[in-house]
Amino acid sequence: MVFMADGSAESRTRDRVRRAVGVHGPVTARELAAELDLTPAAVRRHLDALADEGSITEREVALHGRRGRGRPARAYVLTERGQEQLQTSYDDVATAALHYLEDHAGARAVEDFAAQQMAGLEVRLRAAVAQAGDSLTSRTDAVASALSDEGFAATTRPVGQGTGLAGIQLCQGHCPVRTVATEFRQFCDAETDVISRVLGVHVQRLATLAGGEHVCTTFVPTGPMATVPGPDPGGGAAAPPRRIPPPAPEKTHRERP
Repeated sequence: MVFMADGSAESRTRDRVRRAVGVHGPVTARELAAELDLTPAAVRRHLDALADEGSITEREVALHGRRGRGRPARAYVLTERGQEQLQTSYDDVATAALHYLEDHAGARAVEDFAAQQMAGLEVRLRAAVAQAGDSLTSRTDAVASALSDEGFAATTRPVGQGTGLAGIQLCQGHCPVRTVATEFRQFCDAETDVISRVLGVHVQRLATLAGGEHVCTTFVPTGPMATVPGPDPGGGAAAPPRRIPPPAPEKTHRERP
């Protein structure tokens, strides 16, 4: 088992494959080949190497074609090790600093810090959404694009169309603060609140990388039962409307014919 870190063309291509699995996983070798403009044989070689080093793992997904669901296909997602390889060397320092803050100032201080960190993200997301018009679908796509620019590898897909639970799954294949958020879920909560405020509807987090899933999934309701966030309860206003029950997260967040 050899982990390539020499900056060679082979190493750079393997890193591209690893990152593409993080963005699009579960993703098949054929989809990766088309996405990265590589031959299927080259992609499989890199996938085999990444699997040998423990960076990716296989997961079966149903292919969709003209006749509906087909036989399960082999798809790939990042393992915990694969996610860690995309992290920075400062994660341990950041986590230690947050533990120090919690020990000396309490859990509320960590919440305030997480909210403060997300305040800058909220400003940038609002700027992106302001150019997307009134369509909630367009606004969610703008949020996904802006999150990708921030390193979250975000994508969207419609779910539950034609039902009262219609919505959009906002998926994030990578989280720059995953290591910190694994111990301090306040960052996940603060991020979810930002997305809700920016889009102007209640959203619900269904899965997180910090919780051990292969992707963060947020449900954005677009059907008639969608509700808008209420005033801040801390200001003495009435509690916000109830959240609608979202559908279960889909197995994949991209389909090809």
